[in-house]
This record gives sequence, C-alpha cells and structure tokens, in this order.
Amino acid sequence: MQGYKSKSQIAKVLTENWMASESYCPSCLKQLKHARPNAKVLDFTCYDCSYDFELKSKKGAFGKKINDGAYDSMLQRLASDNSPHFFFLNYSPEYKVQNLIAVPSYFIQSSAVEKRKQLSSLAKRAGWVGCNIITSEIAEAGKIKIIDNFSIVDREKVRRKWLQTKFLQNSESIESRSWAVDVLRCIELLKTTDFTLNQLYQFEHDLAKRHPRNNHIKDKIRQQLQFLRDKGIVEFLSPGFYRAIPTV
Repeated sequence: MQGYKSKSQIAKVLTENWMASESYCPSCLKQLKHARPNAKVLDFTCYDCSYDFELKSKKGAFGKKINDGAYDSMLQRLASDNSPHFFFLNYSPEYKVQNLIAVPSYFIQSSAVEKRKQLSSLAKRAGWVGCNIITSEIAEAGKIKIIDNFSIVDREKVRRKWLQTKFLQNSESIESRSWAVDVLRCIELLKTTDFTLNQLYQFEHDLAKRHPRNNHIKDKIRQQLQFLRDKGIVEFLSPGFYRAIPTV
C-alpha cells in the first residue's frame, strides 16, 4: 500500500477497511460504521443498536494474551455501562481473515485484565502502564465465532448466540453480572453437559478469591444456578443435578 512502510500500519488499514465493508453488528446484523475520528478505544459503531466495538487484530493466532491499552482506563471501562464490545481478528501472512470472533464487553471481567510493566523513563511514553486481556479468563459463551478458520459462520447463528446471553448486559450491578459470568465459566470448565452441585462447589476457593467480600460462596453458587436456569442457560434435573443447555 502506497504511503505505508510499516507492516503493522498496512495490516491495521487493511483489517479496518475489511471490517467496515464485510463485517456486521452481531446483535442486529446491520453494517458497522467507522467510529468518529479520534474516538478513544473505539473503532466501529452500530448506529441501530448504539453499540461500540474495539478491534484487536493480529497475524497468526492470538495465544493466551491480547495486548490492549492503558490498564487503569481498561478497568474504568469495564466498570461503566457503555464499555465497547470487542472483535478479535487474526489473519494469515497473505492478509486473509482466518478467524473473527465477537466478545461482548460484559464477558470480560477484571480478572481477565493483566497489568503490564510500567514503561521505562527512556521510553517515549515513560511511566505508561498497559494491559493484556487473558483469553482463558473469557467464558466460551462469550466468544462468538463469525469466521472460523476461513469459514464464514451463518449470520443468524451468530445473532442467536449473541442474544442468548444478552441478559447479562442488563444486570442489576457489575457485581451481580460478574457472579453470573464466573459461575457460567466454572460450568464450562467442568467440560460435561450434566453436572452436580458438588462439582461446582470445587470452585469455591477460586470464586472466593474473585469475590473476597462475599463470605457465603456456596449460597451464591446456588443462587446463580437458579438465575442461569431462569435465563435458559442451565436446566434443573433433580436436587443437586443440572444440565448445561448448549449455546445455539
């Protein structure tokens, strides 16, 4: 591309232009628009849903960590009601889109944000502290595939999966939403459709670290199972026995 010498600059222009022309809002399926110039942490906007999206792109697989912006700003965004959603895109050496997933912002908890080392005094942005997003900390229900290994996923399937967990966006508080997402992730970690309450109790210590102000972890697990049952995410089979309903 004329005018661009850096491969990262070329990749940024190509991926953003591709997103604007080929991608869409996973909630309403309408075409996305470039965010207004100089908008912080925003790349695309859906004017029908009023959703904002941030694009993170990389050549090859993302791996366990995805570089993001300033650490403090990221935490502030996650605590707000209008934090942008994410697109994670990886492309081949030929700049072909290999994988594209949409991640609703409410699936990224503070536990998924890793603080990076402060830049040295010799750096251009001396003292700046960035962050990484830990992909393993994001529940699989929040990783909505749009392109899967060069294969385009049906748009209606993308939309159904997005809408299936949209209730989390309207949680009463950040804390209640965090609990629902954390318990959902624990269910996924069991890697089985049918599970017991005692199996989820195995995550009591981990959940206590994530929610140190709560002294009734087992009670909270039971409460969240009831909440997820009411939302059609899990099914109650018999006392102490549950079944995870696959995401559509």
